[in-house]
Amino acid sequence: MNTPFQAPRAPSAAAVTAKLKILADAAKYDASCASSGSQRKRDPNGMGNSEGMGICHSYTPDGRCVSLLKILLTNYCVYDCKFCINRVSSDVARARFTPEEVVWLTLEFYRRNYIEGLFLSSGIVDSPDATMLLLIRVVKTLREVHRFNGYIHLKVVPGASRELVEEAGLWADRVSANIELASQEDLNKLAPAKTLTAAETTMHQLKERLVEAKEEGKKSKLSPKFAPAGQTTQMIVGATPAPDAQLLEASSRLYRKHQLRRIYYSAYSPIPDTDALLPVRAPALGRENRLYQADWLMRFYGFEANELTTAAEPNLSLDFDPKTSWALRNRGTFPVDVNTAPRLLLLRVPGLGVKSVDKIISTRRFKKLRLEDLGKLHVPVHRVKYFVKVEGDNPNLILLDKVDLKSRLKTRSEQLSLFSTLSPALKGA
Repeated sequence: MNTPFQAPRAPSAAAVTAKLKILADAAKYDASCASSGSQRKRDPNGMGNSEGMGICHSYTPDGRCVSLLKILLTNYCVYDCKFCINRVSSDVARARFTPEEVVWLTLEFYRRNYIEGLFLSSGIVDSPDATMLLLIRVVKTLREVHRFNGYIHLKVVPGASRELVEEAGLWADRVSANIELASQEDLNKLAPAKTLTAAETTMHQLKERLVEAKEEGKKSKLSPKFAPAGQTTQMIVGATPAPDAQLLEASSRLYRKHQLRRIYYSAYSPIPDTDALLPVRAPALGRENRLYQADWLMRFYGFEANELTTAAEPNLSLDFDPKTSWALRNRGTFPVDVNTAPRLLLLRVPGLGVKSVDKIISTRRFKKLRLEDLGKLHVPVHRVKYFVKVEGDNPNLILLDKVDLKSRLKTRSEQLSLFSTLSPALKGA
């Protein structure tokens, strides 16, 4: 029997607004939804407001971009993670929503067409289990009492009981347990209350339940859904001396063991009253983006983590994207014949993305491809031409072994630097 719809009791608007300013701003440090934070001079007679009231964007399993209310339940936290603005020793303004207030906010924002869902996290209140009970109370109330069918991304607290972890996945579309740092040694220094074991145990529990739900779904369409958008995690970049090689090896292991949908890389941002163990500056501009590009190569292009860096250079190049860097170190692999090479080898050519490779493979069944044919397929010939063999002459191949190939590629990259802030998903790999 369906529970009748119940309109939530409206809390004090002034009180909720004051909390929202604090808790929406505090949520911006979670990179899983990283589109908030824009600031624009407001025209009192104009339309809209881009200030930090916690609206972010995410993607549903079917590829739709949705706007989410992104907030913390509370920024009170019993942990003292040195890199976190909300650590127990931090002197920041504190606030705490009741579960009912979050429910009311979500429904009111939804009714006004501001959002299509909720991204909910929290500081640790008393214990992982106590925090999870509050978070679950929010999403369960939305689903069961108010029949809310919007998208929900729920943070799962590492170390919470299996029963609560599994219940969280019954109400949320996506769940995530943040690992934060790539090694236990770094966690011991900066977040002594956290362990890799706790985070990975929670990830493993989620994976097991996701696998079970998938099998149950094959047997019956009526079986309950469990986190249909999968699970994710976040790693902080630049808070420790850990090189990109270590972060990518950790990411590769997490993808392999726990079937994560994706990993988010969050560049460390210096915070007020920072600890002496933390760097005083944020990591190099573009490092976070290079990690996303490398992550993309591991997930969709067949690259292994240990191919993307070297012992001599454990950090990704800021001058070239990871695939171009690999190609420059492995020139003996090239030129690749676009008319005969297998798909995985074509995917290693700088400038060739998944769609471009699929177009090449489809077209070459009917004709031998020349350099001008690649242009007609909307392939970026200015990048590809140094690395491919085509039907007919390709005079650019003479430069493949030349020292100045780097400068030619770098010059072009600098010309395109206007687009360096684009999402890695929208960039050519």
